[in-house]
Order: sequence, then structure tokens, then C-alpha cells
Amino acid sequence: MKHFDFRLDISPEQYLPYYRGRVTQVVIRLADGHTVSFPANLLRQFVQADGIRGDFTLSCDEQNKGATLQRKSGQ
Repeated sequence: MKHFDFRLDISPEQYLPYYRGRVTQVVIRLADGHTVSFPANLLRQFVQADGIRGDFTLSCDEQNKGATLQRKSGQ
């Protein structure tokens, strides 16, 4: 399994295009400068009144399939 750790700080207004389906992929830049993309629908479970904020781990298999997203504990 591959794991990618990153922080998200998405306001409710910034999330609207993802929620409405206009944007289907989230692209993030990791601390080491690499970029990773994942399906926007993985964010839905983390939406709160103030948007999506916190530290997350994206996991996928070696072929970059079967992506899962988890909020790190303590948040």
C-alpha cells in the first residue's frame, strides 16, 4: 500500500464545485513537492459547516487504485 500524508484547508465556498460535481478530482501538493490526485467524492464524509480542515492520509494500492481517505486521529 502507498500512503500520502497532507493537510487540507477547504472553505465551504471552495468545496461547492466538488460537491456539485463540476470538479471530480482533487489535486494536492505534498510537502516533498510531488502532486497527487484522488476522486473528489472521497471528501464528502469530511465536510463540516466550516468546510474541510485537518490532516489526512490517502492510501492506495501499488497500481494507484482503490483509494481511501482518512482523517488523522485527534482532529
